[in-house]
Amino acid sequence: MIDTVTESSVDPVATRRAALMRLATGLIQGLLLYGLYEASEAKVWPATHKELFSALFAVAFFTPFVVLAGVSSLRLPTLAVWKAVAALIAGGLAWYATWSVGGDAQSGPPGGAVVPAIAALVFIGHHLVEPADNERRWIARFANYFDITWKHGVQLVLALGFTGAFWILLFLASALFKLIGISAIEKLIQQELFSIPATTVMFAAAVQLTDVRATLVRGVRTVALTLLAWLLPLMALIAGGFLLTLPFTGLAPLWATKSATALLLVAAALLVLLTNAAYQDGSDKPPLVLAWAARITGLLLAPIVGLAAYGLALRIGQYGLSPDRVIAAACVLVAAGYAIGYAVAAARPGPWMKTLETTNIAMAFVVVAVLLALFTPLADPRRLSVNDQVARLERGKVKAEAFDFAFLRFDAGRAGQAALQRLKASKSPEIAKQAREAIESKIRPEPDLVGQLEKVVVYPKGRALPADLLKQGADESRFLCGYSPENCAAVLLDTDGDGVEEVLLSNGGVVDVLKRGGDGAWSKVGVATRPCDQGDLAEAFKTGKASLSDPEQRRDLLVGGLRLRISPAGKACPTPDGDKVQAKNRP
Repeated sequence: MIDTVTESSVDPVATRRAALMRLATGLIQGLLLYGLYEASEAKVWPATHKELFSALFAVAFFTPFVVLAGVSSLRLPTLAVWKAVAALIAGGLAWYATWSVGGDAQSGPPGGAVVPAIAALVFIGHHLVEPADNERRWIARFANYFDITWKHGVQLVLALGFTGAFWILLFLASALFKLIGISAIEKLIQQELFSIPATTVMFAAAVQLTDVRATLVRGVRTVALTLLAWLLPLMALIAGGFLLTLPFTGLAPLWATKSATALLLVAAALLVLLTNAAYQDGSDKPPLVLAWAARITGLLLAPIVGLAAYGLALRIGQYGLSPDRVIAAACVLVAAGYAIGYAVAAARPGPWMKTLETTNIAMAFVVVAVLLALFTPLADPRRLSVNDQVARLERGKVKAEAFDFAFLRFDAGRAGQAALQRLKASKSPEIAKQAREAIESKIRPEPDLVGQLEKVVVYPKGRALPADLLKQGADESRFLCGYSPENCAAVLLDTDGDGVEEVLLSNGGVVDVLKRGGDGAWSKVGVATRPCDQGDLAEAFKTGKASLSDPEQRRDLLVGGLRLRISPAGKACPTPDGDKVQAKNRP
């Protein structure tokens, strides 16, 4: 176990010095962020240089956290060097992220995946540096890594909660004083010169308060880990049941979700988290149930990560690389490292799960390396995706008419724009033509909405929606089925007795009655609804049988055993209890 320092033994001089440094750091951070905000609003330097502005914002936002966490625990030379390295990482990654977007990037704070990547690098990096500095060696004991990492994790959550509570109180004060005609507090908190520094100072104060109450933080940590640990048997049961069921269901339903890899990786991450909650620093032997659950999850990780890797490989083989798939591949790589290490820990004789400690330390360095590779030119997901997709196009694996040139123009940054410049000189006339059109386009082209609307299922099978309705639906965007045509169903039926079929279109909750007018345009002329939403409308439509309850009077619509009340679009209609309600119009 880590030797803990009691609160009564803390040097009061050191405590005051740490408090002053933390509060000063919070104030300086707030003023720097306010200055950058004002520069952005006024469109003056450094906001006029988008890469520089993004880098400065990242440095001002992330670097102070190193000082807040390390001012009372790191030697000053180590703190100075680590702060400089953290600033270089934050600024460098933010600069590259903004630069790589190309001419379409806007001046402002860094956005996208680089923000959590910088946060993860600073957090993991700090918890590799501080234990090593405390023990005066490159690799510290696992118990020290565990103690400091979880302590700072709890501190972060508590500090965020404290800062949020501070703002809740300010808003409450503003509302109370406004009741008696005093709006000074409301005006104050709306001023960025107050709100930004106040937030950073209060966060710094919260870190200081939790730091001098170390036993309280450790108590919260112990309770949190205990609760998480007892979720491990349930997670092991879920993961084991899932794997045992797969031989009976096959993999097809899993791949049909189109998010199998992501879900499997989330499951693997939860297994790792809960296993560590049960293991903690390894000094205390857990209850037998937790001990066996940890061994079982250590063995279950490998097949789960293997399935994730297989699913990702299938997608890449079918559609090539995309930025999301490159990042997913990196996650699979990291998960594979944990899976191998935890499997060895579970199967290896000797002290319970001892290899887990080595695995966790080694994988922390691997995660740092992977993140640095992904957000630098070394393994930039956009660059790798562009190279792979263009190679598929040039090999003829993807036809020019099916290739996503919009991805190169709008999503792939400088790498995509450079690829378009090369493709416009292609020997293939079609490739060169589409590349030139993509370069000249200023807005992203609309997707093939007609193709999407053709996914609407029409009953009985064999019928199809009128071509002019499909075209109008594409032109008017949400005229048909909103943005989810695959969830719609349609039946063709003459509802008004003029000898021409109308289109009854259902999204599963309501049926729109669409009719072609004299000018050839389709419009919604009625709505059919279920009293009290009784019955499954989607299942009723699958029968393909629709009729009117009274063909002469054009009364209720009968679909698959359900009776739906037809009312003119936008008109009031009676409900079963006689009340009047306004028929709802879908956009």
